[in-house]
Amino acid sequence: MPEWLVAVLWAILKATIALAFIGVNFMFLVWLERKVSARMQYRVGPYRVGKPHGWLQLIADAIKMFSKEDVMPAAADRWVWAAAPVVVFAPAVLLFVILPVGPNFGVQPDFNLGLLFLSAVSSFTLFGIFMAGWGSNNKYSLIGAMRAAAQLMAYEIPLVLAVLGVVMLAGSLSLQDIVAAQRTYWYVFPQFLGFIVFLIAAIAELNRTPFDLSEAESELVAGYFTEYSGIRWGMFMFAEYTNLFTMSAIAASLFFGGWNGPILPPVVWFLIKTYAFVLLAMWIRWTLPRIRIDQLLDLGWKFLVPVGLLNLVITGLFLV
Repeated sequence: MPEWLVAVLWAILKATIALAFIGVNFMFLVWLERKVSARMQYRVGPYRVGKPHGWLQLIADAIKMFSKEDVMPAAADRWVWAAAPVVVFAPAVLLFVILPVGPNFGVQPDFNLGLLFLSAVSSFTLFGIFMAGWGSNNKYSLIGAMRAAAQLMAYEIPLVLAVLGVVMLAGSLSLQDIVAAQRTYWYVFPQFLGFIVFLIAAIAELNRTPFDLSEAESELVAGYFTEYSGIRWGMFMFAEYTNLFTMSAIAASLFFGGWNGPILPPVVWFLIKTYAFVLLAMWIRWTLPRIRIDQLLDLGWKFLVPVGLLNLVITGLFLV
């Protein structure tokens, strides 16, 4: 069999496995968040549909979602409104390309510009959110999109500053190289300030509580996706939970050694650390109240950016 054909078949196989994992992971995370929130509120959560612990509840919800009518607002910008869920959904899937699941193992394990790819692709999410808000021709959707634009711009800079500290220590933009460089010690210790900045900025980028001002059900109904239903609404949810997993995996890789660990296989360590961050994000969501928009912007511009710059200066002095 020619080498090029083997390479194509291998790429198709890896893409298929990755897409299957993304689908199963989405269903698991939705179920997990329901159970975590229920436990924190002294409720049972999903229980009756599928035993034990209502594991079939999401299948029932998916059937309901697919069977719902796809309603387009009469005054909507037809093509912009219809394309927005795809523009939000696609970057969430593409980011799986750079995840270092194990030593030289992943969809594209030797991607030497992985963090640059991450920054470029994740920025497209903002376009999709703004398209949804603008295309819906609804005041709540537009306000939600404007809030999301201000929020993502304010927190993208500290997020990049936090990542730059790790890049300076590892001397590489490849996540594989960064994880491999943490065999002796995790970067969370010399980059603790950077980790705090990354954690806050990442939760803000994910639009999760206490930074979910772009949705803010009590003020904006559901923000930029107020006018969506059925499968298009489901694509927004799919992107949200996939981004949650991806950002958790990147945090584990940048600051906690990724797949490095004793006894257990590297893939298991990668999943343990990633889901630990997922649980942390869920705990924060169901614990803290939503902050105001002025508090959100002050936190980003007046605290995280200066701390991120200070961390870069300290890292530079340490390397010198």
